[in-house]
Amino acid sequence: MKNSLFTPMTLRGVTFKNRIFLSPMDIYSAEDGKPNNWHLAHYGARATGGASCIIQEATAVLPEGRITLGDLGMWDDAHIAAFRPLVQFIKEQGCVPGVQLAHAGRKASTSVPWKGEGYIGADKGGWNIVGPSAVPFDDKSPTPRELSEKDIQGVVAAFAKAAERCLAAGYEVIELHAAHGYLMHEFLSPLSNKRADKYGGSLENRMRFVCEVAAAVRKAWPEKFPLFARISATDWVEKGGPGFAKATPGLGNLSGEASGVAGWDVSQSVALCAKLKEIGVDLIDVSTGGLITGVKIPSGPGYQVPFAEAVKQGVQIPVGTVGKITNAEQAEQIISNHQADAVILGREMLRDPYWPLHAAKVLGEDIAWPKQYERGKG
Repeated sequence: MKNSLFTPMTLRGVTFKNRIFLSPMDIYSAEDGKPNNWHLAHYGARATGGASCIIQEATAVLPEGRITLGDLGMWDDAHIAAFRPLVQFIKEQGCVPGVQLAHAGRKASTSVPWKGEGYIGADKGGWNIVGPSAVPFDDKSPTPRELSEKDIQGVVAAFAKAAERCLAAGYEVIELHAAHGYLMHEFLSPLSNKRADKYGGSLENRMRFVCEVAAAVRKAWPEKFPLFARISATDWVEKGGPGFAKATPGLGNLSGEASGVAGWDVSQSVALCAKLKEIGVDLIDVSTGGLITGVKIPSGPGYQVPFAEAVKQGVQIPVGTVGKITNAEQAEQIISNHQADAVILGREMLRDPYWPLHAAKVLGEDIAWPKQYERGKG
């Protein structure tokens, strides 16, 4: 009997050969938003390594939506041709090419991590940042300019235009980045969204921007291709301030309103994902956190799997799960127990680009290797 981890999955008109996806991890190595040889080597290795889908790192829909100057981008038609060789190589390995479209919001204009400078101003090539409200990320960050309703519609249009460019470049999956404290997540959480107009206040209003982006991208994206969304299912913040209770925040209440927490939680995530499903989102990539600093996260093997399972059960939608999934038996158990439909691996795939091939051997699964590497299969 075939292991669940290596069973195919079809979403719309796209079939994924197994349930192992590469997580979108920023590598901050682009120039003016364009990929280079590093990206071809990085993503190419994971495609030859047996992953069924590459979800390319956060790719900015506007230049001011970049986290760093090293971010990839799809804000200009000139980017299309730059991505085509990368996309074509991924496809040639039997892997589905996906791309995560993003806007960093108040967490934009920072130095690449290995320089450790934090926010950079215009004197170092940076720019003024924006957000749903004039609420800084932390006490070391500048205060973002609050987006006007006209500005918001401009960002929505930028996501749709970027989706058109992704199609022209050959991608077959788009993921919307509504997690980790970036712009869409900032609109969702009451900790960062203090607006008094139709984009703030109630849960429905805080979800409006994300839903508008999803609807615009779904309209621009062909029906035959899947649309994913990555969310942070909780801010890990209780009423009374940052911290972590013994119970996982929000998991006991799926009513659609927060209970016992001050920020975004699972109950609100379920409500959002139900809306996204209606719009035409096909899979939810479930992560957590990233909105604020100072929270205590009980990180451990598979610590985010319960959040994915809660969304899957609450919405009846395919989900991917992330977070310290490191070995084949663990991944197989997650899929076979129907806690998630895909494992989306990050750091483990940085350590081992050929993790899927090695996992198959551990599980006794005979899968094809690249012909050039078959000598090493035994």
